[in-house]
Amino acid sequence: MTALADRRVGFPGAELGARIAAAVRVHRRSLWWLLPLLAVAGTVSAINLGGAPQRIDDEGTYTAQAWAVSNLGTLAHYTFWYDHPPLGWIQMALYGQVTGAFARYSIAVVAMREAMVVASLISVVLVWVLARRLTLSRPAAAAAGLLFAVSPLALQFHRTVYLDNVATPWLLGALILALSRRNQLAAFTGSALMFGIAVLSKETYLLALPLLVFLAARSAAPETRRYTLAVSGSVLALVTGSYLLLAAVKGELLPRSGQVSLLDGVTFQLATRAASGSPFDPQSLTNRTLSRWWQLDAVFIVAALLASVAALAVRRLRPYAVFTLAAVLFAFRPGGYIPVPYVIMLLPFGALLVAAVVDGAARSLAARRRRVRAVGVLAVALAAAVAVVPLWTTQLRGFLNANLDEPMSQAQAWVGQNVPHQNRIIVDDAMWVDLVRQGRERSDVIWYYKLDTDPAVARQSPDGWRDSDYIVTTDSMRSFPDAFPQVQKAIDNSVVVASYGTGLRRVDVRQIQPAGLRATAAAAEGAQRAAADAGTALAGNP
Repeated sequence: MTALADRRVGFPGAELGARIAAAVRVHRRSLWWLLPLLAVAGTVSAINLGGAPQRIDDEGTYTAQAWAVSNLGTLAHYTFWYDHPPLGWIQMALYGQVTGAFARYSIAVVAMREAMVVASLISVVLVWVLARRLTLSRPAAAAAGLLFAVSPLALQFHRTVYLDNVATPWLLGALILALSRRNQLAAFTGSALMFGIAVLSKETYLLALPLLVFLAARSAAPETRRYTLAVSGSVLALVTGSYLLLAAVKGELLPRSGQVSLLDGVTFQLATRAASGSPFDPQSLTNRTLSRWWQLDAVFIVAALLASVAALAVRRLRPYAVFTLAAVLFAFRPGGYIPVPYVIMLLPFGALLVAAVVDGAARSLAARRRRVRAVGVLAVALAAAVAVVPLWTTQLRGFLNANLDEPMSQAQAWVGQNVPHQNRIIVDDAMWVDLVRQGRERSDVIWYYKLDTDPAVARQSPDGWRDSDYIVTTDSMRSFPDAFPQVQKAIDNSVVVASYGTGLRRVDVRQIQPAGLRATAAAAEGAQRAAADAGTALAGNP
């Protein structure tokens, strides 16, 4: 009665409230599954957000770039050189401004981890919607969302500040709209727009373009297929072309002496970047990346691959299975580079296919069709579930309780208390924003990567590493000694004044000896020798 009266007097929220109430009534059965799923996913993702995993340099880079957009009015905290499109961290910066995340956390990376949690929760909802579009039952759709949210492999990467996490909701939204059967022109245009945003958030998501085109072409009405695909293709070209326009407006589209260019950035990513090496070489980056994925959740990886193969036999699942297997094969191409967060793009599809295959087997068994195959699939699923429970329990307990970032926090606190602001420090990017927010000059906090690669930093430090007073070393800094000669010389000519943690999580604060350790040792030895000679001469003097 009240809602009716509100409508008569033109109450502005009445119509919206009525629509929401109607939607809740229509989807109440789905909400009984979806809302608990979101509660579990949000709780597991948010607890101990700053404690695990330990901060890494890549997180610091994207965080610093988002902070630079908000606080410096630039696309990056150093020279922007087109290694990635900037839209991903621009969205992160927008989240930080709207929510005040940077002001709420003393550690900037944790502020942006909060943005990653929000992105992953949106993705959980979209995985549910996509599963339902593929006719999965509600329990199966919830299982897909749960796998995507709480697998240790997924949780590790969803908490970490990666551009891939920003791109995933846009990709899933694009695929859902591409399956639309109504208002196809608007839906396909929206799909193209979303996919363009996904690509400009993380360029590797361009690999999903064949999947999107296939789904759109199959879903489009035959009589308007060419028109709708042409319009949506034009929208996609306009969105992604804005990146080219940005470079052209800045005069950085083509290589020129003394400046960055888009062509150089693309060439680096696609051609000249060092290959990751063979997966069978224990020292290669590929082997280390695969080992990291495997240690986090071997059961999910095996289940997703098996489900992808099994899904090839199901027409409605085949496009997603082909894409998943093709993306896996692409990662292992000879001479290719495999980024550590590459798996993020595959997580929703792996979870979706596992749930879909098990759901299909359960339905077949209930309908008494293909019972032998269905029993086999369900037996494998049961065995996987039995194996997963103890493994996930142990690993999730670590995510929720362990303070893996303690060495980084302790080193950062030591620097804040003991290193004068006028001293110059070479650091891992994971603490760059925090040290600058202490009141230090940006030029005195040097991201180690730029010491060897950015001409602007070289101009500020004409004597290279000798112009710095301290260096804070982490595993990422120690892993590639040949790639950063200036950094390595700073490490070689420094002494540890504070050290925290062990193994890969060890963080050392080192004081640099500008004259070099050998020269310092030689000077000390010379002084000792001179003192001894003076003593001898004094003793022999009558």
